[in-house]
This record gives sequence, C-alpha cells and structure tokens, in this order.
Amino acid sequence: MLKEATYAVTGGYDIHIKETGSGPAIVFIHGSGPGASGASNFRQNIDAFVGAGYRVILPDMIGYGASSKPEGIDYTLQLFTDTLYDALRQHGLNKATLVGNSLGGGVALQMTLDHPEFTDKLILMAPGCIEEQASYFTMPGIAKMVSGFGGPDFNLDEQRRLISNLVHPSFAPNIPDTLVQERFAVARTQPKDVLARMRTPNLGPRLGEVKQPIFVMWGLNDEFCPESGARHFFEQGCDARCMTFAHTGHWVQVERAEEFNRYSLGFLAE
Repeated sequence: MLKEATYAVTGGYDIHIKETGSGPAIVFIHGSGPGASGASNFRQNIDAFVGAGYRVILPDMIGYGASSKPEGIDYTLQLFTDTLYDALRQHGLNKATLVGNSLGGGVALQMTLDHPEFTDKLILMAPGCIEEQASYFTMPGIAKMVSGFGGPDFNLDEQRRLISNLVHPSFAPNIPDTLVQERFAVARTQPKDVLARMRTPNLGPRLGEVKQPIFVMWGLNDEFCPESGARHFFEQGCDARCMTFAHTGHWVQVERAEEFNRYSLGFLAE
C-alpha cells in the first residue's frame, strides 16, 4: 500500500509523493514524456527494494503525475530540482540514494551538485542532461515522439505508441494495458509546455564534481539518450561503474526489471 502526501513548495506549486517500506531512503526520480509519474515508471521495482529493506520514495515532479502542472513557464532543470528537493526535505529526508532515469537522472545529478550532503549514492539509467540539449533532438526516438499530445485527437492508441518508442521493439508487446491507461490519464492533464518549454543544461563537464559512488545502466538500443554518454562518467574521473544491456531501449528498469533490481541492490550493498 502506497502512502501519499502533497507539499506546497517555493513558487506556489504542489509536489506529490508516494512512499512505501522502511529503512534507508531511496528516491526514484522519473523521466519526462506524456503521462510520466513516479509510480508508473518504477512499478516493477518497488517490491524488490522494499523487500530488501529500503524505504521507497516515489515523487511526481512538477508538470507530472499528481503534482502541479503550470502553463506559461519554462520547465528548467533547476525548477525540477529545486521543487523536488524542497518537497523531499519537507517529507523528512536528510539523506537518500537517488535513482533517476532520463530527465530524472539529470535531476539526480543536479540535486547532488547543489546539495552534495543529501545524496548517498546514485543509480542512473540513461541519464539526460549530460549533452547539449540540441544533441538529444538529433536522436531518432525524439523524432518518433512527435504526436498529438495535448490536442483533442490524443488517445489511448497514441499513448501506447509513445510508450512503445521507449523500449526495444521486442519488448513492446509486453507493455500492459494498465500502464497505457495510467499514463494516458496523467497525459490528459498535462500542458504542452511541460515538453515544449523544457530547458536543460549540459552537466557533462561537471560530472567530476560528483564524489558519490555511481552505478550507470544503459540500453544499447536507446534512441533517446546515446549510450556513448556513459563514457563521460569515466572521462571525468567519477567513482562510476557502468552496465550496458543488449536488445534494450530507454527503460532499463522496465525492460530488464529483474536484472535492474538485482544489480542495483548489489551495488547498494557494497
């Protein structure tokens, strides 16, 4: 059973958090895309981490899930990070492991750079924000994401297509209807600004400032964030280890859920 809470943060926004389990805190930070939320992105991972003795925190970032979705603003990495950090501190967290996929990986890195005392370890799956934003728009997955999101013709079939783009073609038939419906319900409440006005810096040159242990996982067939990005962590001298998965797209934690859970828990136990 997931407990829920909502916190008023700087700017007058609300950030919604779900949690379950007890023990050391792990914050799972979701990526972007129509319909994204903390619970929907990590539903196949929650039980394994709770069973291993961890307190699982599942926030919805601003613009997503059950959190505030303002229109007419730029959705900057700093906005995502500051509002989330504010909510996590109000939630009683002083230190946590941060797990982030895609945009969530960028948020985890920015939060660690801004508040190094807060982060224990980092688990990153195809993290964004380590290249120039323009370079991500050259990736084939971004082109496939063009859709009627936010318009009157946006429907369940289109939502399924968008989710299918995130995974390797061999996994697409395994996407459950419940996930499509859950994300569609959120997407219908999101303004176009959450994607159209997203602004992210390149944190690549600052990776060497991160002193915490980092575990990076990447799908070899990721069409959104180039797998070559894993090398930035080594080139910058991070305390990093990296695992690459064949026949896997942008969602390692979903497509390789059992392995993701097992390897992540092993890393945390080191």
